[in-house]
Amino acid sequence: MLKTYSYPKYVYHRPPELSGAVSRRYPVVIVGAGPVGLTAALDCHLHGIPAIVIDDDDTVSVGSRGLCYAKRALEVLDRVGVGQAVVDKGVEWNVGRTFFGEKEVYHFNLLPEPDHKRPGMINLQQYYLEEYLVNRCNEVGIEIRWKNKVVSVAQADDHASLQVETADGVYGIECDWLIVCDGARSPIRSMMGLDIDGRIFMDRFLIADVVMKADFPAERWFWFDPPFHRNQSVLLHREADNVWRIDFQLGWDADPQAEKQPERVIPRIQAMLGKDREFELEWVSVYTFQCRRMNRFNHGRVMFAGDAAHQVSPFGARGANSGVQDTDNLIWKLKLVIDGKAPAALLDTYSDERCWAADENILNSTRSTDFITPKSNVSKQFRTAVLQLAQKHAFARKLVNSGRLSVPAFYTRSQLNTPDIDAFTGMMEPGAPMDDAPVRVNGHDPVDSWLLDHIGNRFQLIVYAKDLSRIDSAALSGLRQATIGVEPVIVTSGSDAVPGIRTLHDLRGRFAQRYDAADGTVYLARPDQHVAARWRTFDSKLIQAAVQRATCTLAKA
Repeated sequence: MLKTYSYPKYVYHRPPELSGAVSRRYPVVIVGAGPVGLTAALDCHLHGIPAIVIDDDDTVSVGSRGLCYAKRALEVLDRVGVGQAVVDKGVEWNVGRTFFGEKEVYHFNLLPEPDHKRPGMINLQQYYLEEYLVNRCNEVGIEIRWKNKVVSVAQADDHASLQVETADGVYGIECDWLIVCDGARSPIRSMMGLDIDGRIFMDRFLIADVVMKADFPAERWFWFDPPFHRNQSVLLHREADNVWRIDFQLGWDADPQAEKQPERVIPRIQAMLGKDREFELEWVSVYTFQCRRMNRFNHGRVMFAGDAAHQVSPFGARGANSGVQDTDNLIWKLKLVIDGKAPAALLDTYSDERCWAADENILNSTRSTDFITPKSNVSKQFRTAVLQLAQKHAFARKLVNSGRLSVPAFYTRSQLNTPDIDAFTGMMEPGAPMDDAPVRVNGHDPVDSWLLDHIGNRFQLIVYAKDLSRIDSAALSGLRQATIGVEPVIVTSGSDAVPGIRTLHDLRGRFAQRYDAADGTVYLARPDQHVAARWRTFDSKLIQAAVQRATCTLAKA
């Protein structure tokens, strides 16, 4: 018997509102203790926002579900304190292979560049991620109310009101802001009468989590028309604990309930792996592709994130990864609004930026789905031709689409960006997610570190300097005193440090290379590690104007 996961049971506690406590208004209530809701709670904690989490269950999600966590999501999880646990437990991979029949048509590498802290992708069952997030919430004192079910939501100008059902009765609760992370079927979205628009694809897929010992490499393998599952597609991923995730395309006419039965699942797996392979079924599910999103993610005092706001088909790992990036975008903006340092209009940019990201995910997911499940004979013939050509010709490999994998959104159209006035090359333009680079803190620290370990949760000005004697320490330190303070960070090619200012030694020159940095180049970083602005020289007035633009506080001319 191979080891399988033991699901934790979390304790329900009678809410204080049902025990005679004076009802009070919470700054933030988060509904949904999945990866997105728990990440939002931990990000609130980092920003000093008191928040509670409400969930109608008392354990983590069942099955692998959101399995693949991309580099950008791992960087966000690093900030909230669980990234290392995910990497330590998960299965690292960068290579994916696509087969047509029995022949490989092409392969890719997600991380061809050296010197990044995190790999292109980590495979880890969603229940582990949720467990780590719950443990982290408990460590930092975030209250999670298990077996509490929201049954109604109402809004006023300055707060939201909820009615919550428990085993001990129903109670009311108020909050200044409500963050909804209650999943694809979002009861709260339905309670509020909000639409979610898009496409539902006429196909079904079977997921089987199989516990077995196998020496397959830690790679993503995708088959079109394999001999063991003719005229359909199959996906194989390795997970932690000798668990393997297998997705079988079934077709629209398949009966979801019948296909989940062991007597139907086991022969499919035996045809793929061979009858001599010993395995156990851990979890089985059938799903349908959906590519949809809400028209807006913010509605008054209510914010939607994750699957509650947008849904994509699983191929491409764009669901949970995108949801984690939602919270990364939202919480720093909410903090400034709560503190009265930015107008509520800043929250409109949460919806704008993450709707763009959702549209990009939906576009890529739709294209993948159309290629994987062609809807006509002409489409299928085109796909067959592409797959046959890809075996010998590089141009055709670009057309093969078994799921364009999750990448971070570039907010290049955002109104929060300050346009370049100087010439730059490379990808680190305003709106871009920041690239990582190996660094050493304060020059002489013996332990190597990473740039993104020192960036985030606040506005920061990164100054690249070869000659530290030219640094105006007083001017840089003065940036901290503004209404929205900016922390200075120096990156240098040397090994000396500037007293009172965090100084990072650019090991192997990766920062200079990736940021096209010359002596005196400065970058303004947003709290979510996206570039807000960049210049070739330091100018405090331009910097303050860029901060104001990035927080919707810039006075209009």
